[in-house]
Amino acid sequence: MPARPGAAAAADAVVVGAGVNGLVAANLLADAGWDVVVCEAEDAPGGACRSAEVAAPGFGTDLFSAFYPFAAGSPVLRGLALEDHGLRWCHAPLVLAHPTADGRCALLSTDLAETTASLADFAAPDAAAWRAQAELWGRIREPLLEALLAVPFPPVRAGLRLARTLGTADALRFARFAVLPVRRFAAEEFAGAGAGLLLAGCALHTDLAPESAGSALVGWLLAMLGQDVGFPVPRGGAGRLTGALVDRLQARGGVLRTGTRVDAVTVSAGRARGVRLADGTLLAARRAVLADVDAVALYRSLVAAEHLPPRLLTDLDRFHWDSATFKINWALAGPIPWADPRVRRAGTVHLGGTLDDLTEMSAQLARGLIPADPLLVLGQMTTADPTRSPAGTESAWAYFHLPQHPRGDAGAAGGAPVTGRWDAADLARLVDRVERRLEAAAPGFTALIAGRDVQSPARLEAMDPGLRGGATGGGTAGLHQQLVFRPVPGLGRPETPIPGLYLASMSAHPGGGAHGGPGAMAARAALRDSGPAGPLRRRALAAAHRRIYAGPNESRSASETVRATRPNAPS
Repeated sequence: MPARPGAAAAADAVVVGAGVNGLVAANLLADAGWDVVVCEAEDAPGGACRSAEVAAPGFGTDLFSAFYPFAAGSPVLRGLALEDHGLRWCHAPLVLAHPTADGRCALLSTDLAETTASLADFAAPDAAAWRAQAELWGRIREPLLEALLAVPFPPVRAGLRLARTLGTADALRFARFAVLPVRRFAAEEFAGAGAGLLLAGCALHTDLAPESAGSALVGWLLAMLGQDVGFPVPRGGAGRLTGALVDRLQARGGVLRTGTRVDAVTVSAGRARGVRLADGTLLAARRAVLADVDAVALYRSLVAAEHLPPRLLTDLDRFHWDSATFKINWALAGPIPWADPRVRRAGTVHLGGTLDDLTEMSAQLARGLIPADPLLVLGQMTTADPTRSPAGTESAWAYFHLPQHPRGDAGAAGGAPVTGRWDAADLARLVDRVERRLEAAAPGFTALIAGRDVQSPARLEAMDPGLRGGATGGGTAGLHQQLVFRPVPGLGRPETPIPGLYLASMSAHPGGGAHGGPGAMAARAALRDSGPAGPLRRRALAAAHRRIYAGPNESRSASETVRATRPNAPS
């Protein structure tokens, strides 16, 4: 519990937010012997990694994130040995299925032969082509994951290790691949449609369209993780991952305070000194404050503008959120009766049609339209983990992406459109759209519904304020807001312009996913800054920040102000 209002308390580090990244950061600092306090505004930890029974009693639902290939593959989370704190992974018989209207089905399995056999149904040469991609993944897996998820940008040592593994010629070709759109990559590497469907569907777990630069790498990375470690789920629900992180932290002396909202980061003499809680309590941080909150919340709400470079705040007006999300959770009286029996074995199902269909849907999103036929990402949770519901039943969910600020509804078809108000009428229309789609792919689906819970974009944000407008990635995965551009043009590092304050959320590099990368990078930066070379590092970073954010100090122009306050402007 927090100290009495107005009383002073202190710790080596205060972590704001108990999502996966905040808990990873706190664990690493506690491992180093720091006294750590984590302040979480909600009554339970976990952020977007929580579970509950919401569709019907006895049916466990992962409220936000559900399948965890990044967690299983992350060098950060592997290093925490969470299995020693009760975490157990479960796997569905198949990782992913993408059925098509012509009766074929692209399958992703941890059995490479099963994956390649399904792709050969689309084009015989694609079995060998996919096997070549899996072999490449096996060669570069460790240095690539370290470079992407474990070290700040630029990943000098990990990058050199990756380059040595590839060799100069292949490193250049891999760099080209890293910026390709998934449509182009699929056309270059595969003869049939199946592999492209797997890759594009995986890329669309983010907000990257098949024609988006960088979507090939994102889709490939997720697909190769699925091929390698699967899309596992924590036995008993997503909250078990959070529970393991909390248990590990407390075993090392860390303190978690739930129901403890932070109102401000306190700054004096140009350095973060701690936080002020909503009840007025001051909690001092002797060494560091780490913020597992989105960048907009940190710089617009928690830190006073007088402590920040004006140009950073101007850049923040252009912060680009990822797409909104609409999610339905079901309690089903039996397994989903898919027309294609292969789909019944998959933990994750993509219902999205052809690659052209995915492109059309993405174009509708780009135009601000509710998609007529969105890509449904569906989770069969009891198929993956039998503890999620009573024997013979299924706990399932499906989500799809929407515009942050809808301008119309491409699926109205002469009927009443979805408005984006997310009122009862909007929810009913979207639920009907989804369930009609499922009934077509699995005749008899609707008759199995024993309970339903709907999470609109507004409700997602109400349940976790970090999911702004229903965005689940902490900001777009587009190249214009990755690496040195995340969250704004800068260093691509967790350090902020305020010494002692570190951004430790998905808004920081390397972005979304339950891999713990942003939290680990923030913790390691704080540890380095407190070491013998800390003063030199801080001076170098301060000089870099001055160069990056140098510019006129006058107020933003009227045009910028108008743009920043428009309903459809980036926010």
